Amino acid sequence: MINVKPEVLAALEENTDLLALLGGPHIYQLKAPEGLDKYITLFELTNFDSAWADNTAFMAEVHVQVDVWVKAASTSPIAAEVDKTMKYLGFKRTSSADLYEDDTGIYHKALRYVTEREVEGG
Repeated sequence: MINVKPEVLAALEENTDLLALLGGPHIYQLKAPEGLDKYITLFELTNFDSAWADNTAFMAEVHVQVDVWVKAASTSPIAAEVDKTMKYLGFKRTSSADLYEDDTGIYHKALRYVTEREVEGG
């Protein structure tokens, strides 16, 4: 198993265009603090061994979801910057969905990505 979350978080936080659109480093794993108008959350969907040699895994496939949350505006500019960063890291986008959260009145763009990486020691 590999952990790509720190790499993804760091790359998103280093994207100055993304931070400008968010109004600061509002990027969180799983849950954001209350009261923000624009932010990103990310989490791992799956993480499994995908290739073996001599009964030892040497590759892992990891699926990550990055969610863009925006009150009263389009998610598209922020989502485009997220997509640029994820592709730079070698992730492939597998899906995206435009959503609206009735209970909070926030626009939500769910972006799903996959990557395959070498397992350390594999």
